Amino acid sequence: MRIAKILGRTSAGVLATALVTTLATGCASGQQQAGGGDTSAGAPVKVAVVYSKTGPLAAYGEEYLTGFKAGLDYATKGTGKAGSHELQVTYADDAGDPAKAVAATKQYVGQGFKIVAGTDDSGIATQLAPLAAQNKILYIDGPAASDAITGVNRYTFRSGRQTYQDVATAGTFVGDPKGKKILVFAQDSVFGQGNATAVEKVLGAKGATVSKLLVPPSTTDFTPFAQQAAQAGADLVFVAWAGSTTAAMWQSLDQQKVLSSTTVTTGLANSASFSAYGPAATKINFLSYYFPEAPNNPVNTAMTQAITKAAGTPDLFSPDGFVAAQMVVHAVEKANGDNVEPMVDALAGWTFDAPKGSTTIRAGDHAMLQPMFQAKLVQDGAGYKAQLVKSVPADATAPPEKAGQ
Repeated sequence: MRIAKILGRTSAGVLATALVTTLATGCASGQQQAGGGDTSAGAPVKVAVVYSKTGPLAAYGEEYLTGFKAGLDYATKGTGKAGSHELQVTYADDAGDPAKAVAATKQYVGQGFKIVAGTDDSGIATQLAPLAAQNKILYIDGPAASDAITGVNRYTFRSGRQTYQDVATAGTFVGDPKGKKILVFAQDSVFGQGNATAVEKVLGAKGATVSKLLVPPSTTDFTPFAQQAAQAGADLVFVAWAGSTTAAMWQSLDQQKVLSSTTVTTGLANSASFSAYGPAATKINFLSYYFPEAPNNPVNTAMTQAITKAAGTPDLFSPDGFVAAQMVVHAVEKANGDNVEPMVDALAGWTFDAPKGSTTIRAGDHAMLQPMFQAKLVQDGAGYKAQLVKSVPADATAPPEKAGQ
């Protein structure tokens, strides 16, 4: 799993190529207030969801989308309304392209939208957040995990976790990181180097000694690198790897007794990735943001049942979409429309029951404080399934609060 952030690729794009689907249409002039929103009784509220329907993150986009639709139904009790306001939701495909996402968002702002939710890509989210502040709209980031989103401005929130929480969860496998030796085993690439930097920033700051073993992405024989990892004497080996050589890399770590001689952790991605670990799968300690069997609460049950009923599959980023919908409904209800300033005030400091459990939007910087999980993979027929090892409380992975938001 890509822990440092959810990566996307930038390519040329224009608004005409964005795939836009409108779920409901219509508008009402209503009463415009200082925040630019409409608070007249029963006035519809327009919501834009920008996500990856296509492109390299399309699988994550689908998880987010099905979660959002389930969350909208749940939070509105099946009415499609927040209070007396009908929610008119428009969906746009950013295809993993920041240019398309920015163009679509600007178009929606020009059409009077005051709420934008999504995206799956950190490179996109960091470009949409400034637009929220410039235009004074409510922006709710999706699965994009960049720490830079937290505390960036008053108008930007997130519905998922951030990189800090992933890495802090990894640290829980060794208890108090102070005095522990942590080795980052990663690809020598922007992705791998980003993970090494994140581990140093999070766990190094807690007193751990962090070293890194960066392996050329073109490597096919991992034996010498696995031997170095075995000889490092680390208390924790944090692995950040992606691509077609994943299974070979894990096999080498296993053959060189790394998995049996120390604690090895990596991020648990969506269920489609479980087979990529090969026979080593059952020997890895996984930090987990979410898998459907991890939480045990009525909201998670409602979400998973709704997605399944709609012929979908609950997975890694289903909660991000679901929580985004909960946030939209709560904001509109409390603001009695889409007047932006009251919507922002309604979300800051809000504690609510989410699919992962009790969740709080920290008032000072809008960090999403939530439970995280330790997990393992167990054999399930010819494949593997995730199993909960331990729930990690929100305060154990909470990022330091950013000042001056």
